[in-house]
Amino acid sequence: MAALFGTRVRRLRTAAGLTQAELGARVHVVATRITQIERASGAKPTLELARALDAVLGADDLLVELWPYVYRESFPDWSRKFMAYSERAVSIGEYAAHVVPGLLQTEEYARAVLSVGLTLCNETQLEERLSARMGRQGRLTLDDKPTLRVVLDEAVLRRPVGGPTVMREQLARLLDASSERHITVQVLPFEQGEHDAMGGSLTMLTLPDGSDVAYTEGAHYGQLIEDPDEVRSFALTYDRLRAAALPPLMSLNMIRSVMEDSHRGAKVPSRSERRRVAQEQLQQSGGRQLRGGGRRTSRRRPRP
Repeated sequence: MAALFGTRVRRLRTAAGLTQAELGARVHVVATRITQIERASGAKPTLELARALDAVLGADDLLVELWPYVYRESFPDWSRKFMAYSERAVSIGEYAAHVVPGLLQTEEYARAVLSVGLTLCNETQLEERLSARMGRQGRLTLDDKPTLRVVLDEAVLRRPVGGPTVMREQLARLLDASSERHITVQVLPFEQGEHDAMGGSLTMLTLPDGSDVAYTEGAHYGQLIEDPDEVRSFALTYDRLRAAALPPLMSLNMIRSVMEDSHRGAKVPSRSERRRVAQEQLQQSGGRQLRGGGRRTSRRRPRP
């Protein structure tokens, strides 16, 4: 993709009758930087540079549209493949153990999260990653937008990423997002105890052909799972998490309580109460059920 980007820049520059030095001067970089881009050598172009080249060369957003694919080449193969799957998915299910999923992050929250990455090299790279993350959120506003179901560990609500102001705005964003018909947010409370996905986050993607893939992620690793048997196992894990989490309305009340800083006195409803409310909501929504019928809410522990 970097080579394709470079070829397009060279053709557009030649058509415009510009030398590499002249183009570099117009976009405020040295001529050798243009040479690197056209030869796909050296550092990849930044989004800001792609926009400048697009404007100067009259590319009608061609270079800006190509840039995300160039950007992805800095990621491992499995990560790029997961990104490609995500863009095609008709349904996305996420369990977030530590931070709000990228699709629902505010810009300042995302900036705080991305700023602590071990692979971050400089401010320019931060801005590139931030722009790419915010750009991916556009999928949720398209006509063919996917269904998004999110289960947040309670720790996600309690950890003030970016400080109190940033966190409050992020919690408000979750409440706003939950008002959209295609987005569901649930909270898995601490009271639920241990579960199969402890230690990492899980994403389930359903593709247009009906097939599923899974993606697990920790602080410094990620794994794409495509084997059907393994994917089914992760799908069951995710459905158990959804069943064990607070029903949507109770989840929103908990998010609102945390946002208003009154969560210390908030009482997490009992499992029996949650099951009752969840059943009422299912009946009100036409009897829709969780994958697998929603019969398993948690594994019972033997009484001593």
